Amino acid sequence: MRRVAVLLAAAALSAGGASAQPAVGQPTAIVLSLDGIVGPATADYLIRGLAAAHEQGAAAVVLRIDTPGGLDASMRDIIRAILASPVPVLSYVAPNGARAASAGTYILYASHVAAMAPATNLGAATPIALGGGPPRPADSPSGPADPPGKKPGADPADKPAPAAPKDAGEAKAVNDAVAYIRSLAALRGRNADWAEQAVRAAASLTAGEARAQNVIDLIADDVPDLLAKADGRRVRVGNAETVLHTKDLRLLAREPDWRTQMLSVITNPNLALLLLMAGVYGLIFEFMSPGALFPGIFGAICLLIGLYALAALPLTYAGIALVLLGTSLMVAEIFAPTLGVLGVGGAVSFVLGAVLLIDTESAAFGVSVPMVAGIAAASLGMTFLIGRLALRSRRAPIVSGAEALIGLRIKVLSWTGEQGYVAAAGERWRAVGPPGLAAGDTVVITAVRGVTLQVQAPPSLPPSGP
Repeated sequence: MRRVAVLLAAAALSAGGASAQPAVGQPTAIVLSLDGIVGPATADYLIRGLAAAHEQGAAAVVLRIDTPGGLDASMRDIIRAILASPVPVLSYVAPNGARAASAGTYILYASHVAAMAPATNLGAATPIALGGGPPRPADSPSGPADPPGKKPGADPADKPAPAAPKDAGEAKAVNDAVAYIRSLAALRGRNADWAEQAVRAAASLTAGEARAQNVIDLIADDVPDLLAKADGRRVRVGNAETVLHTKDLRLLAREPDWRTQMLSVITNPNLALLLLMAGVYGLIFEFMSPGALFPGIFGAICLLIGLYALAALPLTYAGIALVLLGTSLMVAEIFAPTLGVLGVGGAVSFVLGAVLLIDTESAAFGVSVPMVAGIAAASLGMTFLIGRLALRSRRAPIVSGAEALIGLRIKVLSWTGEQGYVAAAGERWRAVGPPGLAAGDTVVITAVRGVTLQVQAPPSLPPSGP
């Protein structure tokens, strides 16, 4: 056993030395991918990827970008991670046909090296949701027309005409975005004037135009070409300048793991709302039928996941309050039916809250109005169904308890004077009633007083006897 242990230890040491040798002799470049909407899952994935690159001693990080934009909060988290990264970040808009729109433009400006593949574009960084629509283009009817034969934008002095802010809130948001992207441009030595136009007028550029206007640093056909062209460039990492040595780096792709994929799914506002409602109704069914277990367990899991997903999204306090109020009113209608008053009020409150719930400029993270309407309709349907059942139950005759005996026809077992014993509901009861009754007569129960029944002869059956 001792010899086996020594042999295993020697094999582990030799394997460890063999695997560590390439890492020391050949530096690596971690490749991260920003595909699709910029959201909490994307930010978590990229932040962890940059931290892992530093822990592994990577020489550079290649961030491949293809995004239409996304959440402002998530974008700023990614930019803060890039600015704080001790490992140079080379952002690369690829493959051919990709784009770095909106939030992608900010991330590209924040990176140590900005590059694009042919047939790609960037720009359109206006916070459109705050403005209520796209800015007015330069050649709109309100602006001067170009002379005949002149191509729009042929004069370098021509700039897209920004749309005037509609209110102070929109002006504040646009000016904040402009100041942010200009500060990134000044940090990296890139074209700050065009960056401002990308925010104010939703300007966009192709890869060739971006390179000509000093918006990006390089145009590369692929990642190896990017590393070869970036080799020897001086960039500012932290507070110091460094020279990039990126040629012949060993590429190590870090794809999104299960955590990122799960987070990207559950942080969809529509799914988060569905999980929240499923959790609430699961707990309701558990409380109505104690011991069922499955509805309670399922509801608790859905509720916790839904709350976690909503916590990762930018929410409005008014939306949260309205959703909670609407859910509470619909639940109250189930336990205290008011013929739809609480249910209708809860559905209206829930719809308004769901529409106002997410505070974002990205349409991809908005709540689907048809989905919200479906949830409200289903809740209203359940509310009216419960109210109808409650009304029917109220009008139905009583079938249990002492009240259920009233009006019941029963047989007399024995009778003396004005009292005797009768058989009712399979039991022997003491009864009082009119004189003259005899064993075997049929009587009707008119009242229940404790353990004594008040009876009388049916109208069609007069009492027996003289």
